Order: sequence, then structure tokens, then C-alpha cells
Amino acid sequence: MKYIKIIIPAFILFFLGACNTTEVLSSYKNEKVAVKNYNQVLVMGIFQPKDRAFRQETESKLAVQLKSMGYNAVTAMDEYGPKAFDKLTEDQIVQQVRSAGYDAVITTALLDKKKQEKYQPGSVSYQPVGVVYNRFGRYYSTVYDRVYDPGYYTSSTDYILETDLYDVASGELVSSVQTRSYDPSSAGDLAHDNSKRIIQTFNDQGYFKKK
Repeated sequence: MKYIKIIIPAFILFFLGACNTTEVLSSYKNEKVAVKNYNQVLVMGIFQPKDRAFRQETESKLAVQLKSMGYNAVTAMDEYGPKAFDKLTEDQIVQQVRSAGYDAVITTALLDKKKQEKYQPGSVSYQPVGVVYNRFGRYYSTVYDRVYDPGYYTSSTDYILETDLYDVASGELVSSVQTRSYDPSSAGDLAHDNSKRIIQTFNDQGYFKKK
């Protein structure tokens, strides 16, 4: 019986870990901008320097997703490096992107990161005895055989990201999507799940149809 109680929670944790942990909180489509068939896409993460690895994963996963659909997508980290736009003005950034031939820019920013702790209370269950324990001996045996699962704390970290699609020619915001990722196991998993949700939302809006 004890062996079974150990195996079942491990299986459940494995199953939950395999599930998609990202959901779309909100999305916006600029109806004033005509839908275009973009081809040259620059993917840019906007993160603090301490989150550079996270930024690289985010840019890379989005670019890979777009490339698999037939688009020429390049990450800002690969093309310009981590600090290329830090000291440039808004006009200088736009000019640099336009001169490179990009027709769309996708930016992703980390809006919030929250760590939460939850207490899971313990539980008491009894082994089935099949008889009414109306005598001391039977009562003692039943209580002695009970199973107690002690309480414990679990911690999780939630991430809220915003991904925007910009039309380079007009400079207009075309689409914006906010997502929440629940306690991802790694930056790579978070970026992978997030990119799938983002591209699916863009696709539903009419952008980035598979070529």
C-alpha cells in the first residue's frame, strides 16, 4: 500500500508537467491597419540584462516557429547583439530596422513575475476494517493502522508577457497579446509554450498564415 501511494503522486506530477502552462489573457487587433502578408520579421525581446538568457530563448523560439511556417525571421540578439538599441533614439531604431529590409517587428516584454507559496494541508485516512470497532482492541488496531499524509508547502512562479506586432512601413502597432505562464519548468519551456500561443493568436487575427 505504501508503494502505491508514492507512485501515484509521481505520475500525476509528470502528467501535469507535460501540459501546456501558458494562456492568453487578452489580445488586441488594430482594425485601422490593413492585414499584410509579412515576410521579413525581426523578433526582439525587451528584458532586463539579468534576464538575457530568458530573452534569447524567447526570441529564438518565436523565430523558429515563424521559420517553420515559411517566414524569414531573425532574432535581434543574433542580428544586432544584446545592447544594439540601448542608446539609440526611437527614430534611429526605426531607421535601422527599415534600412535592413524588415517589414514587421515582433517585440516581447516581461511585464510581471510573481512567486507564490501555497500550503497543502495534511490528510488522515483509515484502512478499511470491515467491522464496527465497538471494542477497545478493535479501535486501537484501527487507529494504529491509519495513514497520515503531512502537510507541505509548494512554490510556483507566474510570468506575464506582452508580445506586440508592428508594421515597419507605417510604424503602427498591429496586434498585441498578453499571456500568463504558470510555473514553467525552464526558460526554454516557457518560451516554447508562449511562442505557440502567440503565433496561434496572430494567425487567428489573419497574420502569419502558413506558406
